[in-house]
Amino acid sequence: MNQKRTIFYLLLLTVTVISCNQPEKSARTPKQYSSEELRNNVAIQAAGISTNDSIILVSNNVSGIFNVQEINVNDTSAKVLTNSTKESNFAIDYLPDGNHFLYTSDKGGDENSHLFVASKTDTIVKDITPWAGSSNSFFGWTDDKKGIYILSNNRDKKFFDLWKISISDWKPTLIYQNNTGDEPGAISKDERYIALTKPITTDKNELYLLDLVSKKKLPISNVSEATWSAQGFERDNSSFYYLTNDSSDYTYLVKYDMAKNSRTRLYETKWNIDGFYLSKSGKYHTLFINEDGKNKVLLFEHATNKLIDFPKIKDGDILGLVYSDSEKNILLTVGSSTSPSNLYLYNTESKNLKQLTKTLNSTIDEKDLVKAEVIRFKSFDGKEIPAIYYKPLQADKEHKVPALVYAHGGPGGQSRLGFSNSIQFLVNHGYAVIMVNNRGSSGYGKAFYKLDNKDHGNGDLKDFIWGKKWLAEQDYVDSNSIGIIGGSYGGNIVLNALTLHPDEFKVGVDMFGVANWLRTLKSIPPFWEAFRKALYDELGDPNTIDSVRLKTISPVYNYQKIKKPLIVFQGVNDVRVLKAESDEIVAGVKKNGVPVEYVLFPDEGHGFVKKENLIATDNKTLAFLQKYLNPKK
Repeated sequence: MNQKRTIFYLLLLTVTVISCNQPEKSARTPKQYSSEELRNNVAIQAAGISTNDSIILVSNNVSGIFNVQEINVNDTSAKVLTNSTKESNFAIDYLPDGNHFLYTSDKGGDENSHLFVASKTDTIVKDITPWAGSSNSFFGWTDDKKGIYILSNNRDKKFFDLWKISISDWKPTLIYQNNTGDEPGAISKDERYIALTKPITTDKNELYLLDLVSKKKLPISNVSEATWSAQGFERDNSSFYYLTNDSSDYTYLVKYDMAKNSRTRLYETKWNIDGFYLSKSGKYHTLFINEDGKNKVLLFEHATNKLIDFPKIKDGDILGLVYSDSEKNILLTVGSSTSPSNLYLYNTESKNLKQLTKTLNSTIDEKDLVKAEVIRFKSFDGKEIPAIYYKPLQADKEHKVPALVYAHGGPGGQSRLGFSNSIQFLVNHGYAVIMVNNRGSSGYGKAFYKLDNKDHGNGDLKDFIWGKKWLAEQDYVDSNSIGIIGGSYGGNIVLNALTLHPDEFKVGVDMFGVANWLRTLKSIPPFWEAFRKALYDELGDPNTIDSVRLKTISPVYNYQKIKKPLIVFQGVNDVRVLKAESDEIVAGVKKNGVPVEYVLFPDEGHGFVKKENLIATDNKTLAFLQKYLNPKK
């Protein structure tokens, strides 16, 4: 699924939409669960289906970090395929022989991911991208499945080239050398055409079709302020598909006729279409629509564009799908607000839907967890702001609860309806949580997305403050006990809230937040080079007069204003928000004589993935909140 590309994006999953006009339910005290119990849930990611449709390849964190397993479709039994104890391994797909598989892994969160091939019957593992200091990613299979495509910045750390690697000898062949920052988005089955996108700003890019035979580069985009995203080619190169919000507030699907140079709008609605997927031979296609923070998935007979009935899963949100090569089965990843994602297999012929996994810890009663709901509130200028809200089951007028305002990553991310161990842990322990989708968030149209451009630390920050005001108006919330929490760009929001509006929030929880925009924007990882200019256009160029404003909204230059307790979490190997950012803000707050706690993880990068570190983050956050936000009377 195509997400808006942002340097600080913090991934959030998805949940069921509940009407915020439901009748008030009587409060009850749920059983409280430890972080260890909640983290004993299983996080799972679907990867591939074997050629005979009998087994599926997945990644899960049963071992404490992500490893590769396979699940037998018939009896749902699982078999462990990798046993890493240090680095997470993420499954990619089976090889056609069914006995080998591909996976990817980096070191300690350094984002220099490599691709590996391993056998199910022995311990031999081969790094097929053995280039030191490079970042590599899987880009798909060749049509005959005798090779794979990858993107790699081995040649030039600033740009990703497109390579083909033969699975017979694992030798790479260069398909496209990227010298200009034009990023491959799709390749035709016969390897004649490559769709390329060029970032201009975070609100605009360019889309081209490169003919590798004639070497001609055909522009698909126009000069409008719009985004364009390649989705794929027909097998015979008759048509090319892309998403755009050209002349619209929302992204829609376009079919481009290659011979006639004509365009047809295939599907549009009043929400963003985030993804278009074709099955292997083109029998089916699916659309993912971001409908108010939850996916709506539509299945079509591709030749006729006829809508086909798709299974409805109660309270379920389809987060991803994988077609089998036979097109008889579709592997679905389905989430909800009260359960981690589970995998289902849908048979397109029998219409049978089979659940393959049960990821919620069996000791947890799902009724003790809270269903998220979509709410909206008016901000400082009357603008309506969407948010995802969790109300503790124990909250009522007689049992007022503390609360937290949550800031997502970005700039340009989106909090979505979905399961979160960390959020459910806090809510289960009696903290109301509102996840604000501030102006500048994706998912609500082009105009809303652009509202924070060159206004970061002002309008977007005020949306969180007005989210706090909404919380304070709820008669079951202790208006004197409201804090703010967030990671990455959201961590910057936390720090700016404590510096620029020091009396608004009682405490702050910062996870690897940007503290110095001047340093962060100058130290963008080399592989983000193509996006650097676009990011500068949105936030400001630290090498120009923009540096004045960037310094103003950099918390490290305003640390002396912080007077409320703060806890900071940081991965030592973070290449996006450097450890120095957190070091300096913590040192500054200590000078103020204000309580500050600092938690460093030497084996993490930008975002934490190891279960023991996630548990530590949960427990240290709760202890901090119980000490400073909601001390026992």
